[in-house]
Amino acid sequence: MRIELIRTPVARNLPDFPWDSLAAATAVARAHPGGVVDLSVGTPVDPVAPQIRDALAAAAGAGGYPPTEGTAELREAAAAALARRYRVIGADPSAILPVIGTKEAIAWLPTMLGLGPDHTVVVPELAYPTYEVGAKLAGARMLRADGTAQVGPMPFHLVFINSPANPHGKILGIDHLRKMVDWTRSRGAILVADECYLGLAWDSEALSILDPDVSDGDHTGLIAVHSLSKTSNLAGYRAGFLAGDPALLDEVRQVRRHAGMMMPGPVQAAMTVALADDAQEAAQRERYRARRAVLYPALEQAGFTIDESGGGLYLWATRGEDGRATVDALAKRGVLVAPGDFYGPRGARHVRISLTATDERIAAAAERITA
Repeated sequence: MRIELIRTPVARNLPDFPWDSLAAATAVARAHPGGVVDLSVGTPVDPVAPQIRDALAAAAGAGGYPPTEGTAELREAAAAALARRYRVIGADPSAILPVIGTKEAIAWLPTMLGLGPDHTVVVPELAYPTYEVGAKLAGARMLRADGTAQVGPMPFHLVFINSPANPHGKILGIDHLRKMVDWTRSRGAILVADECYLGLAWDSEALSILDPDVSDGDHTGLIAVHSLSKTSNLAGYRAGFLAGDPALLDEVRQVRRHAGMMMPGPVQAAMTVALADDAQEAAQRERYRARRAVLYPALEQAGFTIDESGGGLYLWATRGEDGRATVDALAKRGVLVAPGDFYGPRGARHVRISLTATDERIAAAAERITA
């Protein structure tokens, strides 16, 4: 007897997984005699700092259930890191919530905050695909818009912003951030800022929505999303946290407790060390800065225009053609990149090129692109 799998309305409502469409280009790039240079995803390739690995190992013997809200040490380390690194003064450790990677947090936030079919989620016009996934999982309506004028008088309930942004690296200035805070509060909406690349600003300063110059020290209605995946190479650890409005985060905490969404204890210990150690974060930042300095001029030399890209781990590039044609052309040179249409219709003539490859692979990509 064959059992038929039931495809739920939720699964049917989700978009196709973007990277599945790169199978043909991936095969072409892998066939290159020098091997593939995969710049299509933002997966860290550098080693985790020894002191972080040691903390993970030292905590491996503790077999009890970890606290959903995080250990006191972790929450205090996160609050202190926000103050040192990003000028978020007065962050309440009780309003810090560890999450099992920020992708799952973003995907489930609309649901955990009680949104549903009667609510609207606003996402950037060019955006990390998981914002859309989060709206769809909650069954909420979704609107792509970058500013207040595009939304107009229609009601909305949660707004995602991202600075420095994935895919295009734009950094939102203080005036824009303040306007977003004031606008969402005036409409009784929640503002969620994905700040996973906040420590990777290149051309100008990047500010948190929790910065007193942005929020006036009031975190009501605000949630900042932070990740150690890129800045400390902890993507495999699934180490991230939320900070901001204590009432909103307590609501999320309670849902997560019931759902058993607990960051493993050893990861909490490793994350605590990573948040307290600015030297390893600075060293990783410099690795990415050096790789950017190699790849950026090579693309320009090859006739690409690089738009935005003032922060983050990607270069947003175009040759004035359909992005899929650019993907195919680079694949023939053994370089795999992501088409801009992954991130919304406005990205159709761009490609996103990641800096997350070894120095040797970045140098190889630059050589192939300019050949």
